[in-house]
Amino acid sequence: MAILEIKDVTRNFKGLVALHRIDVQVQEGEILGIIGPNGAGKTTLFNIISGFLKPSNGDVLFQGESIVGLRPDEIVRKGVVRSFQGTSLFPKFSCLGNMVLAHHLYKEFSFWQTMFYTQSHRLREEEVIKKSQKVLENLNLIDKQDVLAHDIPYGHQKTLGIAMALATNARLLLLDEPVSGMAPSESVAMTGEIRKIRDEQGKTIVLVEHNMKTVMGGCDRIVVINHGAKIAEGSPESIKNNPQVIEAYLGADEI
Repeated sequence: MAILEIKDVTRNFKGLVALHRIDVQVQEGEILGIIGPNGAGKTTLFNIISGFLKPSNGDVLFQGESIVGLRPDEIVRKGVVRSFQGTSLFPKFSCLGNMVLAHHLYKEFSFWQTMFYTQSHRLREEEVIKKSQKVLENLNLIDKQDVLAHDIPYGHQKTLGIAMALATNARLLLLDEPVSGMAPSESVAMTGEIRKIRDEQGKTIVLVEHNMKTVMGGCDRIVVINHGAKIAEGSPESIKNNPQVIEAYLGADEI
């Protein structure tokens, strides 16, 4: 069953076609990779799904309901969350503090609960902290919970960004280059963590990534975009041997 449907999506920027009639279905429980050369339109597509851009034409459905025109925070509350990037972390807060803030960014508290710190609010805070610590533990960051975000290594910052996305209890995670800038060993570990999140927590994951080892080894299915158009879709093995994909990457060794 498709949890996300991208239907005939086109996006123009002052006459420039960034995306042209993109059709993609994301099945519940799968890990879908979106790849393509620089400037292919991958980030534009992510921005449309997450509500930062509107398509010029077409529709995006989440669980059968159109989310086009909703604000990013409204889309998050529907259950679609984009991973936090290093620049989106709160650098002067601890890792645990970032997790708690991520919970609060997408939860609504009444004015009076917050002002008078009611018992129900206190209990909610304790629950948020426990849940945050559990996510950090699952992603092997619990020993960094009291360390400021800007003091942890870059690879751990990327992991923290994913942990913050998990803190929202989303059903669909959009991971934007989750292993970018990581050392090879960190990339392998993160690829394993992404599959673990899907397998153990039942999340559906869509990722944009340039690291072909992560895409080929971590995704169930891959969509390839070039010059704003979908040129291929299928299993990692079929994509690896697709002539159009090889041509789009100019025969890059990674492919």
